[in-house]
Amino acid sequence: MAAILRAESAPDLTTQFSELFSGQIHLSKPIAELKHTYGNAKPFPYLVMDDLFSPALLGPLQSEITRLRNDKWLRIENESMQKVDRMRSGMDLGEAGIRLIHLLHSAGFLYLLSEITGVWQLLPDPYLQGAGYASMGRGDFFQIHSDRSVAYETGLRRRLAMIIFLNKAWSPEYRGELEMWDDEGKACCTSIAPLFNRTVLFEVADPNFHGVPTPLACPADRTRQSFMVYYHTAGNGENATVKPHTSLFAPGIYRRKRTALQSFVHDYAPPALLKAVKKFV
Repeated sequence: MAAILRAESAPDLTTQFSELFSGQIHLSKPIAELKHTYGNAKPFPYLVMDDLFSPALLGPLQSEITRLRNDKWLRIENESMQKVDRMRSGMDLGEAGIRLIHLLHSAGFLYLLSEITGVWQLLPDPYLQGAGYASMGRGDFFQIHSDRSVAYETGLRRRLAMIIFLNKAWSPEYRGELEMWDDEGKACCTSIAPLFNRTVLFEVADPNFHGVPTPLACPADRTRQSFMVYYHTAGNGENATVKPHTSLFAPGIYRRKRTALQSFVHDYAPPALLKAVKKFV
C-alpha cells in the first residue's frame, strides 16, 4: 500500500488500482475522469459505475439473499414514508457477503474511494448499521429523504453511501429507480435504474435528497435487491458543525400526513399515472 499515494504525487493511479484489484473490480474509466464526473454531478456529488465488480463476486450474492430466513429481515414501515426490508444484522451475512465486505472495507478500496471523492481518512462500518442487504417488493417504496448524518452508536460522521444493485433482467415497468432530487426536495433531477452490477456512490450531506418514491410494480415473485455500505470520517474537526439526525424526509407532500384517499392512491395507482400526477403537482 505504500505505493498508493494521494493524487498530488500520483496524478493517475488507474493502472495501480486495476492491478491491485485484478479479478475483483474493473475500472472502465481513468480515476481522474471518475473524480471529475463525481464532483460535477447534479444535484449533488454522485457517480454511477456499471460492471465495476466481477460477476463471480456478485453472482453468489443473489442466491445468498434469497436464502436469508424471514427472521433475518427487518420490515420497516413508517406511515406513508417507507416500506422496505433490510437485513437485521451484519452477523447474518453469508460467505458471499463476507467476501464482498472484505473488499469494500479494505484499505485499498478506501483509498480508491478517496481518490474519486476527495474525502480522505475514510472509515468503514464493520457493523453494517442500516446497511447490508436490502429488498423491496411489489408496492414498496422509500420517499425522498436525506440520509442519517451520524452513525447510530459510534458517533462517526457519515460521508459516503454506496449501493450495489443485484437485479438481473429488471424491466423498466417494474420501476424501483433511485431518484436524486433538488435541494428543496421538489423536483427529480436524475433517475437511475437498479440494474445488476450497477454501483451508485454518492455524498451523504444535507440536504442531498434521494429515494425510491414510486411504489414498485414488479411481479409478486420478484424483489428489488441491493447491497449497501456507508463510509465515515472522524477527528477532522468537521463533526462539530454536523447536527446529528436520522433520515429527514423532503418537505411538502412528503412531510404532510396523507388522508386515507391519498394513501390508497399512492399504494395502488398504476406507476405511470402516479408519476404523471407527481410531475403535474
